[in-house]
Amino acid sequence: MREPTFLVLSVLARGPKHGYALIAETEALSEGRVKLKAGTLYAVLDRLRDEGLVASAGEQIVDGRLRRYFELTDPGAQRLQEEAARLEANARRAMVNLQVRASGAPA
Repeated sequence: MREPTFLVLSVLARGPKHGYALIAETEALSEGRVKLKAGTLYAVLDRLRDEGLVASAGEQIVDGRLRRYFELTDPGAQRLQEEAARLEANARRAMVNLQVRASGAPA
């Protein structure tokens, strides 16, 4: 799973969001590393919706503009949990390898 997808799912785990909120919160969650453009975000959301990982959560007109809301589905939450566990396991292995390297012990 690519980082932008992981971050979008992570943001949606806190509750339904509209596009601009997803862009802003994804950037904040990534500490500025990931800056989604609207076209990229909606392509990700369309793909995730097709995969059943997110669902539409309604629309609202605010200041004459349409806001589309999205929410994480149960399969989306499961997939996010699996991906988070995979990343965590990889990070643990990397840290062990770095400790071995720092100790000067043979690999």
